[in-house]
Amino acid sequence: MSDEEQEQTIAEDLVVTKYKMGGDIANQTLRQVVEAAKPGVSVLSLCEKGDSYIMAETGKVFKREKEMKKGVAFPTSVSVNNCVCHFSPLKSEPDYTLKDGDLVKIDLGVHVDGFIANVAHSFVVGATKENPVTGRKADVIKAAHLCAEAALRLVKPGNQNTQITEAWNKITQSLKCMPIEGMLSHQLKQHIIAGEKTIIQNPSDQQRRTGATAQLGGTPPEPSRKDHEKVEFEVHEVYAIDVLISTGEGKARDGGLRTTIFKRDPSKQYGLKMKTSRTFFSEVERRFDAMPFTLRAFEDEAKARLGILECAKHELLQPFSVLQEKEGEFVAQFKFTVLLMANGPHRITNGPFDPDFYKSEHEVQDPELKTLLQSSASRKSQKKKKKKKKATKTAENATGQTTEETEAAE
Repeated sequence: MSDEEQEQTIAEDLVVTKYKMGGDIANQTLRQVVEAAKPGVSVLSLCEKGDSYIMAETGKVFKREKEMKKGVAFPTSVSVNNCVCHFSPLKSEPDYTLKDGDLVKIDLGVHVDGFIANVAHSFVVGATKENPVTGRKADVIKAAHLCAEAALRLVKPGNQNTQITEAWNKITQSLKCMPIEGMLSHQLKQHIIAGEKTIIQNPSDQQRRTGATAQLGGTPPEPSRKDHEKVEFEVHEVYAIDVLISTGEGKARDGGLRTTIFKRDPSKQYGLKMKTSRTFFSEVERRFDAMPFTLRAFEDEAKARLGILECAKHELLQPFSVLQEKEGEFVAQFKFTVLLMANGPHRITNGPFDPDFYKSEHEVQDPELKTLLQSSASRKSQKKKKKKKKATKTAENATGQTTEETEAAE
């Protein structure tokens, strides 16, 4: 049987159910972490809270399927102010304590049987309707949020990835911001967080000329491939749309902080020499397969730090570097997972965003984009009830839980 025939897609009800379960857990985790993100709270404690909640909740689904892998698909990261992404510190590393007025980005992912639901959300600590955020922080959060909303309306069968890149450029220009250069949104497949089809934001001059590999965004690009080839979206595809916008030049650099998140590169092979490396690597393969993981997930952090060195040196593992913008700038991120269903795009992850908390003096100027953003993003409601009933039944059969039990568990 070929790979093509074996690939499970959202054409199957059970696959949709697994995506939605992961999406619900990702949304619940995000809300827990956002609510806990108060002044005086450490980033490390928030990352630990997110990951342990994901593990606890995924442990409750498909209990009968002993062999099924489920859990963290992207470790909880909390990147503040000018830090772009992937800050998920270890106990032995410098931590960060949140302050009032900090612009916080929370990024995490969940998978059920390898079907991935990613989400990221930005907010300012202490912002309320009575005390809304203004100035550059408001501009960048509004820009990133509108880019995500535009993408939701454009990611549909028949449209192309370049339409989204163009929309993002126009929106960010209106809000006097800049997309972080070379970041990618990826197609998702079972056990694959960085699928072939991508959407690039703000390609660098070199990428425009040569199709050079983009910088690591929420997910690392596959090497030696044109990452922003024009592609068309098709029904039954799934995407993690990842928007990262800056008040600065949009250039993300390695800030010199320890990389703590890695992912197995299945295309690379190497006979590891050190026993510590071999033990570490076999644990990675057993527990995480090709999903990103954090060194925090290992019982002996010191041994994990030692074990990773040889694996990373020989590219068996890909790093998710902690990237930073210039000091004094602000970066906002929104990420959601969308299923391209036959009756329209269905967003399964989303953060608790309230536009009244952010007052920017800038507006989107482009008339077409204005109309697009004002249009409804909800799917056609035909056959919804019938499908819901069917999906509920499928979920009950799969999990061995009734809907009432599932809701009670939540």
